[in-house]
Amino acid sequence: MDQTNNADVLSSLSNSMADAVERIAPSLVLVNGRQRHPASGVAYAEDMVLTADHVLEREEDITVQTHDERTLPAQFVGRDPSSDLAVLKVPGLGKGAVATAGDEARVGQFVLAVGRPSESGPMASVGIVSAIGGPLRTRQGGVLEKFIRTDATPYPGFSGGPLIDTSGSVLGIVTTGLAGGVALAIPASTAWSIADTLSKHGRIKRGFLGISSQPVYLPEGQRGGRTQETGLLIMKVETDSPAAKGGLFLGDILVGLDGQAVQDAEDLQTLLVGDRVGKEVPADVIRGGKLETIKVTVGQRE
Repeated sequence: MDQTNNADVLSSLSNSMADAVERIAPSLVLVNGRQRHPASGVAYAEDMVLTADHVLEREEDITVQTHDERTLPAQFVGRDPSSDLAVLKVPGLGKGAVATAGDEARVGQFVLAVGRPSESGPMASVGIVSAIGGPLRTRQGGVLEKFIRTDATPYPGFSGGPLIDTSGSVLGIVTTGLAGGVALAIPASTAWSIADTLSKHGRIKRGFLGISSQPVYLPEGQRGGRTQETGLLIMKVETDSPAAKGGLFLGDILVGLDGQAVQDAEDLQTLLVGDRVGKEVPADVIRGGKLETIKVTVGQRE
């Protein structure tokens, strides 16, 4: 009886995974954007495809192949090397948004990495969520707030394809372009937010203050009434930088920006994006053992 039950459970899981691939397959496209092996993409909105940035070696003459074997021209919309995401517009694609998972990925969860790396159709590999991590400083100099690591095999051409759960809902976008070939997935909520910004503006605004800094421990009596144990000691302030114009000084300890705690460089980089770029925001610093708030206009990095 036990053996029969075990076989039934395995059969049910196997069928669920196969069904999940079938559900996502119509939304998968093959992306021809480089001379080497094609890559994958997923229709995340009406006539819009989300893929990996590093698989687009050109911004013109890009095509996609659909599940029903149509080859369609794709218009380059925007890219974000820091998150390794890019958006294409494909008139006539005829696919709306895929379903994203209602719950966040969990360590130990069964997942499938799915791609369309060849004209023969979809491919899949199975694994688990190995870790949930972040922030991650990428090779391009950006910071990814959160990432999913999986042991599902990223076959050549899988970058840009989805990581799905056993119901076929998208948990993230797979890429091997952020951490030296390691298979990571950018969580769907992050990927969709970046894609929305790229579709509107073509790029992600990333800001800077113009300082060099290093983490420093804050003794309990020198935290200015805050609870955090570390901040960023400002080692250099660039001439005519946003920091210099705002009044930040060498020796200040930056502990907050726009109401959010800054404990290390990753915290700061995470905050210097999006709507804060070009805006005046409060910067909290420990100066002479006292907490002060200074207004700084975040610069835009070219």
